[in-house]
Amino acid sequence: MNFQAAIFDMDGLLLDTERLCMQVFEQACANVNLPFYPDVYLSIIGQNAVSIDKTFRKVYHDDLDKLDAEWRKNYKAIVNHQAIPVKEGVLELLKWLKANKIPTAVATSSQREVATVKLKLAGLDHYFDSLTCGCEVTQGKPDPEIYLLAAQRLGVEAAQCVAFEDSNNGVRSSMAANMTTFQIPDLVAPCEEVLALGHYVESSLSDALARLKTETMVA
Repeated sequence: MNFQAAIFDMDGLLLDTERLCMQVFEQACANVNLPFYPDVYLSIIGQNAVSIDKTFRKVYHDDLDKLDAEWRKNYKAIVNHQAIPVKEGVLELLKWLKANKIPTAVATSSQREVATVKLKLAGLDHYFDSLTCGCEVTQGKPDPEIYLLAAQRLGVEAAQCVAFEDSNNGVRSSMAANMTTFQIPDLVAPCEEVLALGHYVESSLSDALARLKTETMVA
């Protein structure tokens, strides 16, 4: 396993965001008197704003506008002012990469404004050399565009990058970009189709780091 750069998803991987986001969405549904569909919600994890809108529009139709406004207002009120907890193994892995002089980037489906605040409040922003967001690509995850752009900004070939993801959509994206991929599942377990891609699946970034230390020859 050789690599020259590391690229990370953010929500559900670096930050324990997904549960909070789902709770806020469920409450927003109640606030505007609309039903909450857990399966539909879980299907959008890892997607960018455009893809999320398409998925929810099929279910909520014209009611989506008021629901979306309520959801995002309440979510931003929290994440713009409170640090989201950092997930297990994050700091350990980032410090190891930094010690080995490996450039790092974030490739998140979140909007840049929100992602920047989240990383800063969590104290992680200074670990990354680049930030690529869902608002900067035309095709969101599972399309590989965001990972290809993140690698380009680091000046590293995509095939020479290792990617870290939690969602099935994210894994499809990084694998399609030809990156060595670690999946650390959060709210959604890897499906059979994704498991067949042959990537690494670990229970935490601490476990991913342990594997890297034993199997990696840093390029």
